[in-house]
Amino acid sequence: MSAKAISEQTGKEFLYKYICTSAAVQNRFRYASVTAETDWDRLTQEHPWLLTERLVVKPDQLIKRRGKLGLVGINLDLQGVREWLNGRFMKETTVGKAKGVLKNFLIEPFVPHVQEEEFYVCVYATREGDHVLFHHEGGVEVGDVDAKAQRLMVAVDDKLSEDQVKEQLLTHVPDEKKEILASFIVGLFNLYEDLYFTYLEINPLVVTQDGVYILDMAAKIDATADYICKAKWGDVEFPPPFGREAYPEEAYIADLDAKSGASLKLTLLNPRGRIWTMVAGGGASVVYSDTICDLGGVDELANYGEYSGAPSEQQTYDYAKTILSLMTREKHPLGKVLIIGGSIANFTNVAATFKGIVRAIKDYQGPLKEHEVTIFVRRGGPNYQEGLRVMGEVGKTTGIPIHVFGTETHMTAIVGMALGHRPIPNQPPMDAHTANFLLNASSSAKTPATTRTASFSEPRTSNDVTPAKKSKAGLPPDSLHSILWPLKNMVTGDWKEAQASSGCSGAKATTLFRKQTKAIVWGMQTRAVQGMLDFDYVCSRDEPSVAAMVYPFTGDHKQKFYWGHKEILLPVYKNMADAMKKHPEVDVLISFASLRSAFDSTVEAMQYSQIHTIAIIAEGIPEAQTRKLIKMADEKGVTIIGPATVGGIKPGCFKIGNTGGMLDNILASKLYRPGSVAYVSRSGGMSNELNNIISRTTDGVYEGVAIGGDRYPGSTFMDHVLRYQDTEGIKMIVVLGEIGGTEEYKICQGIREGRITKPVVCWCIGTCATMFASEVQFGHAGACANQASETAVAKNQALRDAGAYVPKSFDELGNVIKTVYDELVANGTIIPAEEVPPPTVPMDYSWARELGLIRKPASFMTSICDERGQELIYAGMPITEVFKEEMGLGGVLGLLWFQRRLPRYACQFIEMCLMVTADHGPAVSGAHNTIVCARAGKDLISSLTSGLLTIGDRFGGALDAAAKQFSKAFDSGMLPMEFVNKMKKDGKLIMGIGHRVKSINNPDMRVQILKDFVKQHFPSTQLLDYALDVEKITTSKKPNLILNVDGLIGVAFVDLLRTCGGFTRDEADEFVEIGALNGIFVLGRSMGFIGHYLDQKRLKQGLYRHPWDDISYVLPEHMSM
Repeated sequence: MSAKAISEQTGKEFLYKYICTSAAVQNRFRYASVTAETDWDRLTQEHPWLLTERLVVKPDQLIKRRGKLGLVGINLDLQGVREWLNGRFMKETTVGKAKGVLKNFLIEPFVPHVQEEEFYVCVYATREGDHVLFHHEGGVEVGDVDAKAQRLMVAVDDKLSEDQVKEQLLTHVPDEKKEILASFIVGLFNLYEDLYFTYLEINPLVVTQDGVYILDMAAKIDATADYICKAKWGDVEFPPPFGREAYPEEAYIADLDAKSGASLKLTLLNPRGRIWTMVAGGGASVVYSDTICDLGGVDELANYGEYSGAPSEQQTYDYAKTILSLMTREKHPLGKVLIIGGSIANFTNVAATFKGIVRAIKDYQGPLKEHEVTIFVRRGGPNYQEGLRVMGEVGKTTGIPIHVFGTETHMTAIVGMALGHRPIPNQPPMDAHTANFLLNASSSAKTPATTRTASFSEPRTSNDVTPAKKSKAGLPPDSLHSILWPLKNMVTGDWKEAQASSGCSGAKATTLFRKQTKAIVWGMQTRAVQGMLDFDYVCSRDEPSVAAMVYPFTGDHKQKFYWGHKEILLPVYKNMADAMKKHPEVDVLISFASLRSAFDSTVEAMQYSQIHTIAIIAEGIPEAQTRKLIKMADEKGVTIIGPATVGGIKPGCFKIGNTGGMLDNILASKLYRPGSVAYVSRSGGMSNELNNIISRTTDGVYEGVAIGGDRYPGSTFMDHVLRYQDTEGIKMIVVLGEIGGTEEYKICQGIREGRITKPVVCWCIGTCATMFASEVQFGHAGACANQASETAVAKNQALRDAGAYVPKSFDELGNVIKTVYDELVANGTIIPAEEVPPPTVPMDYSWARELGLIRKPASFMTSICDERGQELIYAGMPITEVFKEEMGLGGVLGLLWFQRRLPRYACQFIEMCLMVTADHGPAVSGAHNTIVCARAGKDLISSLTSGLLTIGDRFGGALDAAAKQFSKAFDSGMLPMEFVNKMKKDGKLIMGIGHRVKSINNPDMRVQILKDFVKQHFPSTQLLDYALDVEKITTSKKPNLILNVDGLIGVAFVDLLRTCGGFTRDEADEFVEIGALNGIFVLGRSMGFIGHYLDQKRLKQGLYRHPWDDISYVLPEHMSM
């Protein structure tokens, strides 16, 4: 959501900090907040004026008209304030339909004044600009300010001057107050712009001889501008609407949402309710809530929420477990239902997201059965069949009643089933598997000729015409028109005049996309581009619709894609200028830029006159930036689709990015060839649902656009409806409107004035909003009614009155579309054409593997680590568990090297080995090599590698050899003396015995430390004892033939592997054979080598050259020829 209400205290804090005006703003920062935790003694210490001044107290919980409700205490001392609060604090109060507890109050100094000193001022945003309202009579009795107030509209990018304020707003203000008010209003407007307010109201604004006082204030800010305003805003708390508690689970989901590129929303309406929802998609979530309320479930609806934007399995799991936890806290006598619904996804892998939900259901299967929860699932989109199969399986294995349905079932049918209004089918019909759509159903293997570019419904010769369908039973052919279409032929000139005076200086194209349309894609969205190319191929386009890509974060290069069976290369440019220059045929830009860079990249794109259409996919662009883009686009005649959209599609011609989903849905919804129906929607997910509904009830889609869910979409419903009206191949229009805004009323006007003569089927979602006790912000930023006329109910009625075909609910939308279509077929307006099979498109290998259609031997096998999921896993143990159990480096090494969770003493021993082998000075060969390499100017990796390459039997690599020699001797039953004598006889050194410096008289403390630990903690030390007996024999001959650190680690590790209980004897011996023990020395000594490298760089040592006097030159005598 973008526009969010802030508390009065927050709004005043912003104003006092940042307003710039010559008017003397009084009582700056003089407010005190009172909550249940308030310590009154401390409060008076922090705000001593509370003890000396008369005071005002009021709740600060987004309550309107507090004065009229008796919720303002005026002209009280501190004791009076406390007494006033006693009767109200933490008490339940009813405000309108909302019941809530008063628990947050604001105390301010009382300002003595007379009625004539009270004024009203308000600034709010609209698509065209910002409106400033002023009335010279403010206060509680201000009444209908919309009717009374002077108003001034400041166009987007324009500035407000004091002269404008005086001339247009202050006409009824005494002259002596005009200067101060004009300065204050201009300062207020600048503050409003700079801090990205969307609404700012002060009533009353009191102006006395001392200055200006802000008594009451209400405000909303654009929360999406946080990345711009963070320095000034700080951490803003957005309080919930009065009547709805702020639950920690809502905050948890909001935090998940903030950290994710996906969208996760949760609002608790009635935690004791029996109807819970988990819906995919912002538009779909509203439709499900509408349907639940329409069927009488409003009092039992527990929550509103949505997940969308391809959340990961882990994110979906976290979201699902939150809802399951909430719904299993309190039993309901009738049991509970969970509706897991959604429209047909455009790009979300349904099976992947369902994995997270399935995990949550398994975790909560006990509470779900205890609370008698029944689950209803309906979903479509990429890999949805697998998702539904897995969901059905979990129902069977857990015993939880789970009913699953796919795209063959109307989206909201499961609501009627869940609420007992519809029977639950025993065997719901299932559509074919995803892969089946990619196989050519025709007997001919030949790719069909180019399909038509005209409408699917264009007249044919008699031989080609399919018999017209009969009109709906019980309805004569023209009955619907005569009842619901009385205005079809009314034509007046008013509309064109209104359009001419609207201020659009650049003429926009009626046809946005043709079969030859070429686009540039901004962003490295290879999946979306491949989807566009597959669509192009199946539509029999001659060339790909994507000419190039722009990606500023790499140099110019080529990117590989598929065109049917062939591989092709598309150019990728670092900057847009090069792309535009080299591809003058391009007239569409599809921008996948992030919300932070979308504004700048779109402004840049509009500098090129060749661009006529821009699709902006990003969600969360600040509204002020969007309005600037709209103004610029209007001036240049550019059509913007978005922001916050999936895009649009013109079957047979062009599709934007991920619109229409994957190829299986393109084929299932017959989007590879044009039909007769055009639609416009706000929601991307719901646009795909419309594709499905229209393909099942008519001859298909001619064009469809999702304008986006923001308050100010780049193009409006009416922009596209008028295009459809003027497009010959389109015979009927479908509009899926939404709560919030007033754009749908322009369609009413167009119908009344005869500008729109084609049948319009329209439904506005969000009808449930009027049934809720408190305000609910739906998934789309623009889905919020600020006045009665913006409600879905009011707009549906207005459309019905104007003559549009308006169903009773979304449930009936498909039936109404079919009825209108059948009538157009019956009267000859639409003549359905014969189907033409599309070309076969090969399936991508990765997707075929995802669907389980193919198998292939893997090039690698691994059993120690898995990074594919949400969380890194070491040998089956999630990384969070590794830290939670405080396993340390030794524990991690146990997981990754030995695939075991080793005992604590074993982990400690490994860490001790790494510590004692970390370094042994600069003179040893490995350190020496590292130092020489570092001083030669080589990088860290090269220097480290140089040192590591010296490790072998002579230096550092004796661990494995010592372990093998001692183990073999011990296991064969040799006595220590026999072992020593045999090695001497064979002329072999005993690995792990001997040291250049240390001796029996000068012991190696590293060996002593490790030996003491092993003796104290290991269950058995048979091999170590054997090695120490060998040491007694060797040191009796020569004092430096001690068991060295390599030898001790080698034999102790064998004892560890054999006796810790985690390995069989064969497994223990195998780890010794494959060289695992030498890894200890390599890992430990790498730390020292890196230390030497950093030391040489820090000391800035130059190139090393070995001194001559340390080299013995032994050349042969000179020999003459």
